[in-house]
This record gives sequence, structure tokens and C-alpha cells, in this order.
Amino acid sequence: RILSIDYGGKRTGLAVTDPEQIIATGLTTVKTQELFTFLKKYCAAEPVEMFLIGDPRNWDLSDTHATPLVKECITRLKKEFPQIPVVTLDERMTSKMAKQALLDMGLKKKDRRKKELVDEVAATILLQEYLMSR
Repeated sequence: RILSIDYGGKRTGLAVTDPEQIIATGLTTVKTQELFTFLKKYCAAEPVEMFLIGDPRNWDLSDTHATPLVKECITRLKKEFPQIPVVTLDERMTSKMAKQALLDMGLKKKDRRKKELVDEVAATILLQEYLMSR
């Protein structure tokens, strides 16, 4: 499985592939402070071959306010899971695409405002883009 991470200051969206790495599915959204506890439990229960994490960039490819946070997360991932490679992927537009996907699915406005759902869908879109690019 590949586990995708849409890392945020407060919440982190997660998505995962099936064992054959064909389909990306939303997994959950966790409080960022609980991310590594969740990942340790998940990786103990399911084989994870790779972490895919969104690389936040501005349109001119400069760092965003979130870039240093993601870099810290990557460092910690490599330290706590040294056997699992970490790959980054440009995440520009994933949140907007997630919001549009929720709208296209016909979700009510109240449900589309749930940032947890947007984060999970953004992680899923990131993972699907990676799968399609291989």
C-alpha cells in the first residue's frame, strides 16, 4: 500500500491504495498532533510500502507558510519509519480540486464545509495523481 498525507497545521488528511496500488481511497483525517500515533498503529496493522506527502508550493514554486511544517514531518517520517521511503508530490490545487469534487458529488453545503472531509479528499486526489503519473 501507498499512504498519502495531506499535512496541515491542525488536521492531516490521509488516503491509501489497495494492496495492488491501483485505487486510491480516502482513509481518514486526524489531528496533526496525533498523526504519528495513528501512523504507527496503521503501519503495524497494514503493510505500507511508501509514504506520499504533498509538497506545498506557491505558483512561482517558492515555499508557502506550510512548507517548513511539511519538511519537519518528512524528517520525522524518515526517522520513525526508516524502512518506508517518503516521496513528495506537488500539491498545488488539490484542496480546490477536493472542494470541487465534493460539490460534483452533490454534497450539501453544510457537509462541504467540513474541513476534515476536504483534507481526506485532497489526500486521495494527491494519491490518485501519483498513481496516474507512474
